[in-house]
Amino acid sequence: MTDVQTEAKRRRRGFERTSGLLQARIREASEARGFSESRLLTHWEEIVGEATAAMSRPVKVSYAKGGFGATLTLLTTGAFAPMVQAEVPKIRDRVNAVYGYNAISRIHVTQTAPTGFSEGRVAFHGPKPEPAPELTPETKAEAHTLSEGVRDEALRQALEKFAGTFLTRQHHKMKEEK
Repeated sequence: MTDVQTEAKRRRRGFERTSGLLQARIREASEARGFSESRLLTHWEEIVGEATAAMSRPVKVSYAKGGFGATLTLLTTGAFAPMVQAEVPKIRDRVNAVYGYNAISRIHVTQTAPTGFSEGRVAFHGPKPEPAPELTPETKAEAHTLSEGVRDEALRQALEKFAGTFLTRQHHKMKEEK
């Protein structure tokens, strides 16, 4: 079938999902890096967990000559490498659960700069910070009192915000200790 015939056949079927149109190309691209299971790339955070996914990215799967005992190569920054290395057994178990058998026998951790390789800038994100606790009216008043003597309005507001957050966290900490 020529490209023109394929295009004409597509037009007759109406709308198609983008995932259906791109599925073959995605499979080709992922298989070029050794990923027979593209879910490993697309659902990395769900597979290994949010904290581990924030520190690492799967780069390549290399298969041994016999077909069993593949090596998964992970990309991470130098600062996160020891933490990722400590998670290797957990990562291997979770990745093998995706494959449905013990496809991955080794995990190789590769360190790089935080922006990644030149072919595709990979940004690593740390865990999401906890939201700031709500300030009570009493805490707001106390923070305002602490910052009253400051003449610069922008600095006074910044100090008041900081004092409010600090005091709220101290109150929560004291409640937890009781």
